Amino acid sequence: MNAAVRLSVSSLRAHKRRFAGTFLAVFLGVAFLAGTLVMGDTLRASFDSMFGNATSGTGAVVRSADAITTPGESEGVRRPVDTALVGTLEKVPGVATAAPDIEGAGQLVGKNGKPIGGQGPPTLAGNWITDSELNPYRLAGGRAPQKSGEVVVNRGAADKGDLKIGDTTMLRTPDPVKVTIVGLATFGGEDGMAQVTFTGMTRADAEKYLTARPGEAASIKVRAGPGISEKELVDRLTPVLPKGVEAITGQESAQENTDMVSSQFLSIFTTFLLVFSGIALLVATFSIHNTFAIVVAQRTRENALLRALGASRRQVTATTLVEATVVAVTASAAGLAGGIGIAAGLQALFPAIGFPFPDGNLVISVLSMVLPLAVGIVVCLGSALLPAARAGRTAPLAALRETAVDASGASRLRAVTGLGLAALAVAVTLTGVLVSPSIWLAGLGAVVALVSFVVLGPVASSTAVRILGGPLDRLRGVTGSLARRNALRSPKRTAATASALMIGVAVVSLFTVFGASLKATMDQTVSRSFAGDVAVSTPSFGAGGSGLSPRLAGAIQQLPQVDTAVGLGRGVAQVDGKGRALTVTDPVALERTFDLGKVQGSLRDLGADGIAITRTEADKQHLATGDKAQLAFTDGKKETFTVRAVYGQSELAGDYVITRTAWAPHRIQDSDTLIAVSFKDGVSTDAGKAAVTKVAAQYGNPEVQTRDDYAQSSAGGIDMMLTLVYALLALAVLIALLGIANTLTLAIHERTRELGLLRAVGQTRSQLRAMVRWESVLVAAFGTVGGLGLGAFLGWVLVKASDGASDSAFAFAIPPVQLVIVALVGLAAGALAGLRPARRAARLDVLRAIATE
Repeated sequence: MNAAVRLSVSSLRAHKRRFAGTFLAVFLGVAFLAGTLVMGDTLRASFDSMFGNATSGTGAVVRSADAITTPGESEGVRRPVDTALVGTLEKVPGVATAAPDIEGAGQLVGKNGKPIGGQGPPTLAGNWITDSELNPYRLAGGRAPQKSGEVVVNRGAADKGDLKIGDTTMLRTPDPVKVTIVGLATFGGEDGMAQVTFTGMTRADAEKYLTARPGEAASIKVRAGPGISEKELVDRLTPVLPKGVEAITGQESAQENTDMVSSQFLSIFTTFLLVFSGIALLVATFSIHNTFAIVVAQRTRENALLRALGASRRQVTATTLVEATVVAVTASAAGLAGGIGIAAGLQALFPAIGFPFPDGNLVISVLSMVLPLAVGIVVCLGSALLPAARAGRTAPLAALRETAVDASGASRLRAVTGLGLAALAVAVTLTGVLVSPSIWLAGLGAVVALVSFVVLGPVASSTAVRILGGPLDRLRGVTGSLARRNALRSPKRTAATASALMIGVAVVSLFTVFGASLKATMDQTVSRSFAGDVAVSTPSFGAGGSGLSPRLAGAIQQLPQVDTAVGLGRGVAQVDGKGRALTVTDPVALERTFDLGKVQGSLRDLGADGIAITRTEADKQHLATGDKAQLAFTDGKKETFTVRAVYGQSELAGDYVITRTAWAPHRIQDSDTLIAVSFKDGVSTDAGKAAVTKVAAQYGNPEVQTRDDYAQSSAGGIDMMLTLVYALLALAVLIALLGIANTLTLAIHERTRELGLLRAVGQTRSQLRAMVRWESVLVAAFGTVGGLGLGAFLGWVLVKASDGASDSAFAFAIPPVQLVIVALVGLAAGALAGLRPARRAARLDVLRAIATE
């Protein structure tokens, strides 16, 4: 074994360039994985510290015990607590003071007239708590609000909106409120909690604009007296609390906030990055395997001589594995350092793009270091295992052979196995998307499809390269013909080299097709459901934004150009024990402006105790027109509603519809999410839009869009997602390029004598460079075409599986322009990967090359 180690180390020293591509592939994959883990740990620790600092003075939080959670949301809606309870709590022994915490949505308008924030993270407003220990915000400048119209805003929001102390602006609650900034605040020592904005008002203003009625608060914060622990404080408070109200410790409240951020952002974000780390490492696996396979093929005579001199199969195998281990350990260790650098770079970069990291040092845990190191070593060794075993099987007589070029082709067994896997993939996939809709079955079919593509690669490569390289014979003559024949020389090697690029292109194509399908779905939804001319909306998604004033629809309705203006508000309730989102609107105007499909019953008769539901929900809940359904609201009240209408389509209109009269007794902070406007006959879209925009400006200047513009803006988040996906997948494509370049470099090494003979018989340096570059382009073309086909198929699978698992109808769309761009990028990548090997081949000394054995 010692001899094997010494031989491996000597070989690595003599042929360092051979493993440069392998080193970089492992390094990049490990660095990305380590950087993601370190960044996730750092963010969690920073938010935990920030929430801990912000709530350090809060001993207990008193709030409603029950929350109504609707599907797709992790945080439920709780009913308010009575602020009269403050007096009762302050009489409890051990309580220093208590203060109501009134919270609601409130979006500031910046100096330029545009709303601040609202693109996901919430825009909050509340009462400014005068007790500095109970208030999570700290004054960093100015003073606390003392009279109506005065507010304190977090410093980050003020900077983003170019606002300063003394400025007057508008706060959308969602009704517009004119406010004057008298103070700037920090949260836990930071300018704000990431992109969350906060506006602190007087208690009277908060009750007036953020609650349905005075005397209500989201919770009550309690500060303990000297020597009283948080748990002891909660134990003393619990006996005096009314039914349905609970007390939790301040530490538990801070942990809930940290968990909320973690579940809503950090977990999704880090999981997203970890998936792409896995893709990068999968691509690296093909590149690493190919490198070792070529090296073993080139060393056939060397290994055979070792066998002839008495080396055992085990020793020859060990020699290759030791080389792989050295490369794996050094590249993975370097990748850990690179990962820490990536995390530090992101910590500095995020504030520049508007997402500040909370202050704090990088958190480097044992898991963040051990896991990427282990993954890098396992990936590298696993990729080298088969080539190492092949090296051990080298026969001593192979030393007498003249060539060491790997000319292995595709076996009949491989073809049969690949076709069998492909048939299984199609069967499982079709079952998962058509017969019995299942995301898991569709996912399993997609994985099997990927495996079948890899297995069939060597079988398909010969035919594919002949077809793709056919035009080269006419366009490039002998040079093109030689490039095509070189790519055909080893189908297995060509397929393995192209597979890395194929996976990268397949994932890019998958997300491109899925993104285009989501856009088509949104366009189809708006076109099918929305019969209005313009839509008034807030430019937000997720939890962000304050919504629209419920008075705006009525103001628009008064315009002479408008036929119908209907606002869609949102409420929540438990319907027969299950949390559901309610659409609060005028059902008569809704039916005139939205296509609801076939309606059974009448939307005109809902009144204060009627409800309309979709056919899908009616079937799920076993309800029909005339049936009774019990609704439990966030205020704790339960009422029986009669199903007076069942309609066909939900989408924009939602699954449950009630009137504003029915919702009014139970509302907390009323707002609309969308206002649909239809114009009278003869009114042009431009004229009507101008009139609506003028009225909307008085209510916080929400966006007024045509139906087509609304559909496009609704899908705006998809473009943002695709941009991030493309940026992350650039790493996988880069690793694939390194694999192509490394393969060509090693192939040039084994074809040194052949290249020398070509130069001797008259081939010029430029022709030799062109031959190598075109060979690289052909390999890339094979991988790109395969990736486009696989990606389009997987995109179709994902769309159909999502369609089957969702109540909404998904539209499948293939974007030809984007896919052509992906194809061109793949070909350009191949040409780029061939530049360095081509230059190296052209620099070969002709006489030395001919003399090479």
